[in-house]
Amino acid sequence: MSARDFVEKDYYKALGVPKDAPAADVKKAYRKLAKNLHPDTNPGSEDRFKEVSEAYDVLSDTTKRKEYDEARLLFGKGGAGRFAGAPSGFDVNDLFGGGSGGLGDVFGGLFGGRGRPAGPRRGGDLETDVTLSFVDAVRGAAVPLHLSMSGACETCHGNGAAPGTVPKACGVCGGAGTTSHNQGSFALAEPCRACRGTGRIIETPCPGCRGTGATTKDRTLTVRIPAGVDEGSLVRLTGRGTAGERGGPAGDLLVRVHVTPHRFFGRRGDDLTITVPVTFPEVALGAQIEVPTLDRPVLLKVPAGTSSGRTFRVRGRGVVRPKGTGHLLVTVDVAVPASLSKDAKAALEAYAAEQPGDPRAHLMEVSR
Repeated sequence: MSARDFVEKDYYKALGVPKDAPAADVKKAYRKLAKNLHPDTNPGSEDRFKEVSEAYDVLSDTTKRKEYDEARLLFGKGGAGRFAGAPSGFDVNDLFGGGSGGLGDVFGGLFGGRGRPAGPRRGGDLETDVTLSFVDAVRGAAVPLHLSMSGACETCHGNGAAPGTVPKACGVCGGAGTTSHNQGSFALAEPCRACRGTGRIIETPCPGCRGTGATTKDRTLTVRIPAGVDEGSLVRLTGRGTAGERGGPAGDLLVRVHVTPHRFFGRRGDDLTITVPVTFPEVALGAQIEVPTLDRPVLLKVPAGTSSGRTFRVRGRGVVRPKGTGHLLVTVDVAVPASLSKDAKAALEAYAAEQPGDPRAHLMEVSR
């Protein structure tokens, strides 16, 4: 997390809590927001989820929260405007330069001290797409993913130094990763040029990764996609992203799911839908008809006098979830034959002659 984030971002606003909120209220607000914004259950909320998580990471840590409050008090709300008491023409953004350190870079530089030593850094997240059949999306599936991704170098185990050697602390910055220089009445910090801000010097780089500590390889991961994912769902696989730096944890792998439509079935949340053709005698007289499901056919009772377009519910034949199972919604649709035999036509004409009343009579009242 950069020092600019500490000054410019309003973490209290992100969580919806006042600046004097106790730790318990901060935790409660985070849990509520994280539950509603989690990408697995609310696709499209990834940015807001990250914002809330970042805010909680700072405000739930006593030390980080104190530093954050001090930084915002020192530089003004949101980091906008100028440093209180600074010379004319001095902008607070000048403090950040091109560096990427934390608050130690800012305060250490301002008051003549050294920044904090460069520590472990989390790896970046990776994103990929996968296409599932309708059935696999409903039931869940193990899917092989072919990725080109970075991982810890197997030769140096991620430290960047050749076997038999180890990185040394930078002699210029003392391992801090930053150096300071005077600018008027201030001492400003910037990334150390000798070690490029890492705080380490690798005298003999690893031949496998050329000192970076990571290599890029083509890898195949077998990923379990949970049952019930829908088009656009985002599945997060913790620790399957880019390898971390200097012993830091790996990032996450974000898998965006696409679903191939089914010929007959559709979805409405955790319920499956299907339209089943029926004959006029079946809906007029009543019948038991066979209806397909994703597992095996079931019998559905159609009561006498059922209208075309009526929907029936077959319980427990939808998406299976840990907390409950959806249903199958069956809509009946009267199938009208394209042609009739001579006997069938005569039978229908006889039925029409015997059937009293006009089903559209109530509509004609509008025009009278």
